[in-house]
Amino acid sequence: MNLSIDELRKLGLAGLACALLLAAGAALVWGARLGLADAKNRLAATRTEHLQAQERLMRIADEEREVKEKLEVYTRLASLGILGEEKRIDWAEAISRIRKERELLDLRYRVERQKLLVSVPGKPAAVDFYASTLKVQIALLHEGDLLRFLNDLRESGNAYYAVRRCRLDRAGQLPASGGIAPRLRAECDIDLITILDRAAKT
Repeated sequence: MNLSIDELRKLGLAGLACALLLAAGAALVWGARLGLADAKNRLAATRTEHLQAQERLMRIADEEREVKEKLEVYTRLASLGILGEEKRIDWAEAISRIRKERELLDLRYRVERQKLLVSVPGKPAAVDFYASTLKVQIALLHEGDLLRFLNDLRESGNAYYAVRRCRLDRAGQLPASGGIAPRLRAECDIDLITILDRAAKT
């Protein structure tokens, strides 16, 4: 079968068009694959950013909860009056008030010099725990008077009162008249603990 030049030219043009269409189709497929790979990369980056943002939010929520808990503890300590320098005048006033209200006629005490218990590192500065030992001698009608005295002391605030030791002894011979007289003597060592936040002081 012989083809004329005109037919060959038409056939060549059709072949060229077909080749161009195939090249365009291949370019479209290649472009689509590149676009798909780019979209996958962007999706992976977006997921990573989303996960990082979620982790940041979780850290912020944890830090916020921790700050709230610490603030509650700080507020509680502040309400107890144990933050800051020791309050010897307040301690003396509290003991005098308790002596009067409980009618403890024979109550003697002294507060020893303050000593550092522990210094806890913190940001921006250390927190120091101090103790001043209160040595008390009380004449008692019965053990309940001692328990009420210790409870009143705790309720007075101005320090954290930690009873280190208490010793009870009989007061000796009762009066012959049979009147009301102290039957016991107590000697107690009580640590008055205060907290000094160096950062709050500056």
